[in-house]
Amino acid sequence: MVAFRLNNFSFDPVVLLGFIAFFSLLIALPISFWSAAGNRNSSKAKVLVVIANLFLTAQLILRWWQSGHFPISNLYESLCFLTWGCTLTQLFAERAWSSPIVSAVATPISLLSIGFASFVLPEDLQLSSPLVPALRSSWLVMHVSVIMCSYAALLIGSVLSLGVFLVDGNKQFNIRNSSLGSGSFRQSSDVSLNDKNNQFKSIQPIGFTNAEQLDSLSYRAITAGFLLLTVGLISGAVWANEAWGSWWSWDPKETWALISWLVYAAYLHTRLTRGWQGKKPALLAIAGFFVVIVCYIGVNLLGVGLHSYGWFFDT
Repeated sequence: MVAFRLNNFSFDPVVLLGFIAFFSLLIALPISFWSAAGNRNSSKAKVLVVIANLFLTAQLILRWWQSGHFPISNLYESLCFLTWGCTLTQLFAERAWSSPIVSAVATPISLLSIGFASFVLPEDLQLSSPLVPALRSSWLVMHVSVIMCSYAALLIGSVLSLGVFLVDGNKQFNIRNSSLGSGSFRQSSDVSLNDKNNQFKSIQPIGFTNAEQLDSLSYRAITAGFLLLTVGLISGAVWANEAWGSWWSWDPKETWALISWLVYAAYLHTRLTRGWQGKKPALLAIAGFFVVIVCYIGVNLLGVGLHSYGWFFDT
């Protein structure tokens, strides 16, 4: 099946661009693992992720131009858009902390997403299809793009939280995150300097461990994803009222989106009010990862509800 597609990819430039993005990420993955294992930075993996993102951008623009509507008419297009969002979020995270660990943790999500779209979905679902009547609205670009970007940020943030368990997991966390980020200095409690005139505690610069950096990055990504998800839910409610005459219908997709919002709201609540950090909130983030997967993929696979326009079991 894969060989057949590779022999015929030239007939569809959109699919060809998806293949190129997939192989770019496929090459970047072992490079990231190798660099992370050797604890050394590698610009090659980052360049490959940038290349993948650029080809995904070209792919979405080309599909938009071909179809005449925002490229979200089926599961293939939404998976490509999700991969674009994941690679973009990963690049932002690597800009905040230039470490091969970020690439090693985040690249598999993008690779699985574009690989699923390119090699698992039926070929007829990869073709552009007309929008269902409910999607023919000016709300399409805003609502769907915001929701998909929120999924990308939440998924990347969650896998970065998973990295907390994989690196430096036995070390104590010393940072305190807030909405403004993490500080880079801390007053030392065990080091003091004496001189003839006064006695004071020194202010020592601190070096964050890998787990602390991942914890901070995951917190920032999830915060951004949560805000986008909130905007997406509100815009979706307005759109639903216009399309179906009801602000909220407890459709399966709506219900799981609300569950996702509640899980990540609990994550942020524990960090902001309870002061949790490290493994405790990471468990909530990992739970949120699976909830988002069910919300995004599960509803489509089962083909239930008003939002299940992209399933493939019935194609």
